[in-house]
Amino acid sequence: MKYVAVLGYGTVGSGVVYVIDHNNSIVSANSGDEMQVKYILDLRDFPGDPNESKVVHDVDVIMNDPEVSIVCETMGGVGAAYKFTKAALEKGKSVCTSNKELVAKHGAELMKIARDNGCSYLFEASVGGGIPVIRTLTTALTAERITQIAGILNGTTNFILSKMEKESAGFDETLKTAQELGYAEQDPTADIEGHDTARKISILADIMSGHFVDSDKVDTTGITAVSADDMANALSSGYTIKLLGIATRGDDDSISTMVAPFLVRKDHPLAGVSDVFNAIFVTGNMLDETMYYGKGAGKLATASAVVADVIDAARKGSSCMYKGWDETPVRESSSSVKFRYMVRCKKGSAEDIASSCGAEALDGNASFITGKMSGSEFDALCEKYGDAVLSGIRIYE
Repeated sequence: MKYVAVLGYGTVGSGVVYVIDHNNSIVSANSGDEMQVKYILDLRDFPGDPNESKVVHDVDVIMNDPEVSIVCETMGGVGAAYKFTKAALEKGKSVCTSNKELVAKHGAELMKIARDNGCSYLFEASVGGGIPVIRTLTTALTAERITQIAGILNGTTNFILSKMEKESAGFDETLKTAQELGYAEQDPTADIEGHDTARKISILADIMSGHFVDSDKVDTTGITAVSADDMANALSSGYTIKLLGIATRGDDDSISTMVAPFLVRKDHPLAGVSDVFNAIFVTGNMLDETMYYGKGAGKLATASAVVADVIDAARKGSSCMYKGWDETPVRESSSSVKFRYMVRCKKGSAEDIASSCGAEALDGNASFITGKMSGSEFDALCEKYGDAVLSGIRIYE
């Protein structure tokens, strides 16, 4: 018998318990032993819940029980979650988590503690929900020199942008709809300002580089400035707009990371990823391009990924460890990655501004596409022409 404890009985935690209970024959068979949830840690009581008797309020009950070999951390945040994860690993209990904030901040440290204590720290569910991208990067693609990872990594923002595209709607009204449907939090800042995506792309960049990529230093722009006019302009030119997290490896093995709205050509695979779905586009020097698509969030999709890690930890023990990264900061690229921009201008201004950039205005004289330029070069263009430039969005190519 393998006993599991779940820390946090919210959306993902209750999903983990549900997956282990309802798919128990599959989970147990693939683990090589019968699997059972013994404890659920939460501050609340759950009268009438089928698992009411398993709820405990004292984490030491879990930490001091030698029968518990695997802990699922689904609390979120970097406070108690960090403290409890560290304590469990130091006692030789493997930890499986969906907590991208904790992995982004302390992943290297926690993986080292796991190795030192003969257990595992696994976090497939921290990026892309149920999409097995971390396991793929650390197993199937280990013969590759990964040159770029670009992904739609946040379901809330993808839902908003998809709805703006389909319904010619504005940002504010679409955000309100997303909140009403439960796709966006009442405080949606982490999603719409790009912070959630920055944490996820930093984890992927950690794996890609083998070194620590600070999510707070990712060049991050959210979607709040994307307007219905921007979307209409993109569509008329054969593009859509997606919030992408991008990590790019330079020829010198430096890493550049960015989160921003991008124009994606309609015939590109990422353009067809709509609503709350996620996708990650990985480019390797031998395999070239591959894409991984699926539900990037949601109770059961995320829980399924956590339980897959539980099975690995149970089956492989201390030998189960993702290709990790060390705590040495990654060498950041000394020069900005350059992109072409689609610039939308005030009526009658595009031709003159485009001419000054060596470009040509598009049909309707409302916008033009620049040559490749850095963010600072685009900012200089905006400063030069003032309010004649209404917006500029990078093009993903």
